[in-house]
Amino acid sequence: MDIWLINKLSKNGVMATILRDLSYRYPWLYNTISTVAAVAVGGEKRFRQLPLQNVKISKDTPVLDLCCGGGQVTRYLVQYSDQVTGLDASPWAVQRAKGNVPQADYVEALAEDMPFSDEQFEVVHTSVALHEMTPPQRQKILEEVYRVLRPQGVFTLLDFHKPTNPLFYPGLALFMGLFETETAWQLIETDLLAQLKEVGFKNCDRTLYAGGSLQVIQAQK
Repeated sequence: MDIWLINKLSKNGVMATILRDLSYRYPWLYNTISTVAAVAVGGEKRFRQLPLQNVKISKDTPVLDLCCGGGQVTRYLVQYSDQVTGLDASPWAVQRAKGNVPQADYVEALAEDMPFSDEQFEVVHTSVALHEMTPPQRQKILEEVYRVLRPQGVFTLLDFHKPTNPLFYPGLALFMGLFETETAWQLIETDLLAQLKEVGFKNCDRTLYAGGSLQVIQAQK
């Protein structure tokens, strides 16, 4: 099956829906493919920790792992802080995260309607999650992140980006075509830096990896 057809089926919700259902039922499938993809940035461990580079986190730093999934990044965050909270809308993901990383606290809730007080966290992190959201959802999530961050707090994220090196486009298109839906394609056409600045964030820095197919952003409140 060629990439053009895979893209078309993904945007129509056909191919991606089937494989996404399988990946949710069998997390090892998606995790295995993600691990292989992470080789492009130096392996799984580096992939998960890229957004945390140069972010100051101590044992008493309140950290939120937003859309934590099964705790893939949470397990690194608890090595830095004793005050890590993972949030995910999926009860199955929360249960997996509790089993994988029991050192953290967990909340089952929507990212666009977080049950936290204003200025509760010093660091909010999210990894390959914003591409799952519709543009209105994404806007609301960024506003919520801004609300729960303390002044001078840092928001870190990793997600897809339109490749700057054309050699990386086929691989990204294949992955997105098989596992993602229209929202992922919408994200790579979005200037997240500009959107963050509109919300109120400052000192927004972006670093691109894997031929520009991955973006890491750090933004300060």
